[in-house]
Amino acid sequence: MAVFGSGSSRSLGGRGPSFGFRFFCYALLSVLLMFWDKRGGWLDTARYGLQAAVYPLQLAVNSPSAAWHWLEESFTTRETLQAEVDRLRGQLRDQQLITMRQAALAQENATLRGLNSLLPDVIEKRLIGEVISVEVSTLRQRLVVNRGGNNGVFKAQPVVTGTGVLGQVFRTGPFSSEIILITDAEHALPVQVLRSGVRTIALGTGRATSLELPYVPQNYDVVVGDVLVTSGLGRVFPFGLPVARVTKVERDPTQPLARIHAAPMAGIESDREVLFIWARANHPAAPATAAELAVEVPKQP
Repeated sequence: MAVFGSGSSRSLGGRGPSFGFRFFCYALLSVLLMFWDKRGGWLDTARYGLQAAVYPLQLAVNSPSAAWHWLEESFTTRETLQAEVDRLRGQLRDQQLITMRQAALAQENATLRGLNSLLPDVIEKRLIGEVISVEVSTLRQRLVVNRGGNNGVFKAQPVVTGTGVLGQVFRTGPFSSEIILITDAEHALPVQVLRSGVRTIALGTGRATSLELPYVPQNYDVVVGDVLVTSGLGRVFPFGLPVARVTKVERDPTQPLARIHAAPMAGIESDREVLFIWARANHPAAPATAAELAVEVPKQP
């Protein structure tokens, strides 16, 4: 055992240099490295290369945290942008509603100004009403307005708009009234050509854009573009209210009467406000009474 132990110790001791020699070599190598780094800066180059090699590892280690922060910021930004978009959309809707309301008020004011400017001195009283129901077909041309007997509206009362005659009251209720339009096939309105003074009757055709003048002889002075106004006959409408404009005149030498069509000036299908009117008694332009209706109107032979 002693022999084995002494041989083993000698073998271990001869395997390499002593600790002191190794320390001396390491110290000398360190000095040399510091000297070369001072002179050439090669350690910075080595460090730069090591950083490039280590960067993927750093990125892999930091990626989960960075990815989470990125997602969190993305969702926060998206929520903020969505809230801002919703707020702007709400403001846009509010502005659109305000603009629509202002346009409606401007249109309503223009309509009311037109209604008032239409009326001559013969009108003593007026009442504005709003259309609440429309029935426009070839059989019936009627409106329902939110004014009735409680407001003083009466049967056969004239109704106009800002541009012309609309019709007359057909029947009344306590809170509303039904208006028969001048375009109704059952309606007849005494009119006069403003330019030439020719008197005739305008009949409804059942179409909101057309009136017919079937009782005008061939030689009467009526041309396209003539304005028709109320003649004051018929005991309903006062004289001089605009009714329609002549759009078509056909004369057949073989026929005694001309075929004449006119377009109403009132917005039959578009006006929302209407005006009930009362004429002044004993005014020169007031509707003719029964005793004054001695005017001959051309009749169809």
